[in-house]
Amino acid sequence: MTATVPSAPPPVDAVHDPHLSGPFEPVIDEIDAGDLEVTGELPPELDGMYVRNGPNPRFTPLGSYIFPLEGDGMVHGLRLADGRARYTNRFVHTPMLDAEIAAGRALWGGIMTGYTPGAAEVGPSLAGTMKDLPDINVVRHGGKLLALAESAPPYALTPELATIGRETFGGSLPAGICAHPKVDPRTGEMVVFCYGMEAPYLTWSVLGPDGSTRRTPTAVPDVDQPVMIHDMALTERFVVLVLGPMYFDVAAAMRGGSLLAWRPEDGTRIAMIPRDGGPVRWAHTEAFWSWHSANAFDADDGGVVLDLVAWSRPGGLARSTEPNPGGIARAEIDPVRGTVNRRFLTDPHGMEFPRVDDRRIGQQHGMIALGAKTQRVELAGGEFDAVLWLDPATERGVTWDAGDLSVGEPCFVPRPGDEDSSHGWWVTFATDRTDRSSWFVVFAAADPGAGPVGCVRIPVRVPLGLHGAWLPTEE
Repeated sequence: MTATVPSAPPPVDAVHDPHLSGPFEPVIDEIDAGDLEVTGELPPELDGMYVRNGPNPRFTPLGSYIFPLEGDGMVHGLRLADGRARYTNRFVHTPMLDAEIAAGRALWGGIMTGYTPGAAEVGPSLAGTMKDLPDINVVRHGGKLLALAESAPPYALTPELATIGRETFGGSLPAGICAHPKVDPRTGEMVVFCYGMEAPYLTWSVLGPDGSTRRTPTAVPDVDQPVMIHDMALTERFVVLVLGPMYFDVAAAMRGGSLLAWRPEDGTRIAMIPRDGGPVRWAHTEAFWSWHSANAFDADDGGVVLDLVAWSRPGGLARSTEPNPGGIARAEIDPVRGTVNRRFLTDPHGMEFPRVDDRRIGQQHGMIALGAKTQRVELAGGEFDAVLWLDPATERGVTWDAGDLSVGEPCFVPRPGDEDSSHGWWVTFATDRTDRSSWFVVFAAADPGAGPVGCVRIPVRVPLGLHGAWLPTEE
């Protein structure tokens, strides 16, 4: 008896999917372009490259498409020097993407479909494999530029953004790392975590400043089922992980249900993992979801302060008609009592992608910048028409209304040799919803609400994406 080979699911309706159309519509061409048009002035101190990763399906996805969890990675780079700019974009060329390019069509189904191609289509080495998706973030550490995936091996890139290949750090981290590692500016260490479908369900590791593995994957105790965790935070004492009650349910998916299950009755747990290897401390509170943290630091009273964007539930991944307010919040955590006191620092009207000056990671920080929504127009999830800068000490903020521009995650650029965060700049990509032109915008950190001091016209549209980093020119 011959086994029935499952057929590939049909392509999704990309025209009516908000994350495959409009400002999110994928681009196909890989280009290089120099001597770009500059409006205003680029500060001459900006010497380096801004890189940003994001989902960019090369072909129309099959069966399903869940933003921001899937899509081929595309890294966009804007190199700045002497007030001039040069743009480069490149796909992160995984073996799966290259097989699809050779076939001229999508071969893998969306993660909610579970469909994988057979050996007749992709050969025995790729048959039955899940698609690599290094499409979320990008970081440079230990001399390597890495395109990051969601708890999977990253892909190493050249300085020109060409793909080198899958990175497992000499085989010491075969399961991969998270999409949001944190680099401690004091020690130079990069701390990572990884969740998995089998025990141990959650581990953490440490990479030294040179990229060598200082701590191999270490299990986090008291995690007895696969749980999704997107981001993390770091203090001088702790690795901080927020475990919202979003679980992977493979059995339900095999029955045709959802791969992800939101169980708010379990509440949210916060793990505080001593970086010296001591016993893990837990805090428990009512259920909330967080995609992204801004930063954390050790409080004078022995507690932990965590600033993060908090939601009632994870948006499109947990279907509900109930309101889902999301905003920047401060969680004051008592590691001894295991309690959490959480309050919003702003009106929770929908915001994401919080960033601080990366030189303050793990320490008390100043301004937090986020993508925000004016509520003037209806925008898709992950799309913003304003940038908010918030001082958590005073809970006062300033907003730049981007008008017809849809903006991405803000990123801080320090002034070389200057430790004062108010003397640098904030940068981001933005796309005009009316004519689909894309821009790189630069704000002076001293007065960001005044609007951009300089803008670079990108010669092609840059789709709205996810996370980026400023890479100063290395001497």
